[in-house]
Amino acid sequence: MLGRFFSVLTIFLLISCSEISMGSGNNGSNSSASKFEDSIHGTYASTYVPLQSENIIIKNSTLFDGNGNKFENYDIHFSDGDIKAIGSDLKDENAIVIDGTGKFVTPGIIDNHSHMGVYPAPGVSTSSDGNEATNPVTAEVWAEHSVWTQDPQYKLALAGGITTFHVLPGSANLFGGRGVTLKNVSANTVPDMKFPGAPHSLKMACGENPKRVYRSRGPSTRMGNVAGYRTAWIGAEKFRNSLEKNPDLRDLRNETLVGVLDGKILVHNHCYRADEMATMINISDEFGYKVSTFHHGVEAYKIADLLADEGICAALWADWWGFKHEAYDMSIANIAIVDQARGGKGCAIVHSDDASGIQRLNQEAAKALAAGRKAGFDISEGRAMTWITKNPAKSLGILEQTGTLEEGKDADIVIWSGNPFSIYSKAEQVYIDGALAFDKASNFMPHTDFDLGVKEWEDK
Repeated sequence: MLGRFFSVLTIFLLISCSEISMGSGNNGSNSSASKFEDSIHGTYASTYVPLQSENIIIKNSTLFDGNGNKFENYDIHFSDGDIKAIGSDLKDENAIVIDGTGKFVTPGIIDNHSHMGVYPAPGVSTSSDGNEATNPVTAEVWAEHSVWTQDPQYKLALAGGITTFHVLPGSANLFGGRGVTLKNVSANTVPDMKFPGAPHSLKMACGENPKRVYRSRGPSTRMGNVAGYRTAWIGAEKFRNSLEKNPDLRDLRNETLVGVLDGKILVHNHCYRADEMATMINISDEFGYKVSTFHHGVEAYKIADLLADEGICAALWADWWGFKHEAYDMSIANIAIVDQARGGKGCAIVHSDDASGIQRLNQEAAKALAAGRKAGFDISEGRAMTWITKNPAKSLGILEQTGTLEEGKDADIVIWSGNPFSIYSKAEQVYIDGALAFDKASNFMPHTDFDLGVKEWEDK
C-alpha cells in the first residue's frame, strides 16, 4: 500500500506542473473574437483596489532596480501607489524616511508559475482543482474559477517577497486552460486579487504528461500529442471564420484558442525536451501565434540561441531535475546559458511550480547565478535579479506596470535585511502598490478567515 501511495503521489506531482506563454499573435486583432475577449474581461474584470499607500523615502540602501543595475547608497521615493523617483539625496518633507543603511531594496518578486489556490493547503483531494483531466483539450476552463482565496500559502510567499504570482492549470492536458495573474493580497473574491489589465494565459503541455494521462483513449504518443494540437488549432481557425459571419456564436474552448491567435492571450508551454520545444515553435509558426514562455525547459540550454532569436522566455528551475525521463538531461548552468544566449539577449526566469519553493525564489536565483559563474559566465547580481523580477513580468505581459523600480510603476517593493542572494537575508518589509503588506519585525501579515478559524480551534 505504501508503494502504491508514493506512485500516486509521484503522478500527482508530475501532472500538477503547468506553464503559460506571453506571445502576441500576428493575425486579426480586430476580429469578432477579439471583441468578445475584450467583453469578457469586462464581465470577469479585476476589482482589485489597492490599500492606502504610504508616502515613504527609503534612504541610503543598496538598490537593485530590476533592469540589471545595482546602485550603492541609493534612495527610492514612493507615494500614491507609484514610484516617484529613485536616485541620490531624494527629499520630500511630508514623507516618512526609512534608513536603508545596510539594507537592500528590490522590486517585488514575481513567480510566473504557481499553483497556489488551485492546489491549496491543506492538500486534500476535495481541494485539488488544478487539472481538468477529462479531455486532452480543455481550453475552456479558467484557473481563476478554481482559485481558493483563503489559501494559507499566499502569506508564506509574501514573507519571501512575492508581490505578484501567476496561477496556471496543471499539465495533464494538451491544452489545460487559462491562467491568471494575481496580486499577493488578502481578499474574499478572486477578482479582488486579479492584477488589473493583465492578460490571460493559455497553458499548454507537451511530452510525457498528456500521453500518459490519456494513453488509453489517446493521445498515447508524442506524435499523437502534436496531431492533437494541430487539430485543435484548425478547429479554432474555422470558429474564427464563422465568427465573421455570426459574431454571436459562443464556444468556450474555441474562444480561448482564438484569443491566442488574435494575440489577446499569452501561451505558456510546459515542455522539457529541446526537440519538443522546437516542434512547439514550428506549430506556432504554422498557425500564426507566438509562444510567450516555455516552462521547466530542462533542455533549454540546447536551444538557447533559438529561444533568443524567437524572443521566447524560459521559466526554469535552478537545480531540480532527474525526477522523470524527459527531465534527465539537465545542465546546472541551464538558466545562465539561456540568459547569455546571443550575447545576452536571452530571457531567463527562475520559477517555482511549488508552494515551498515560491517562498525562496531569491535563493533559487542565487544558486543559478553561482552555477553560471562556475561555468565561466560573467553574470552580475543585477542581471540575476532580472530573472525573478523583470523577465517574469515580461512573460506575463505586465512589465509596463511592475517588475522594475522605475518612476511611474507600481510601488511593489521589498526591503531585505541584507543581500537577497544570501541565504541569511530575509525580507523585512514588503509593499504592494505602496501599501505595507508584510513587516517581519512586527509579524504583520494578512490572516484569512480560514487562518483565524484554525487558530480558534487550536486554542480550544
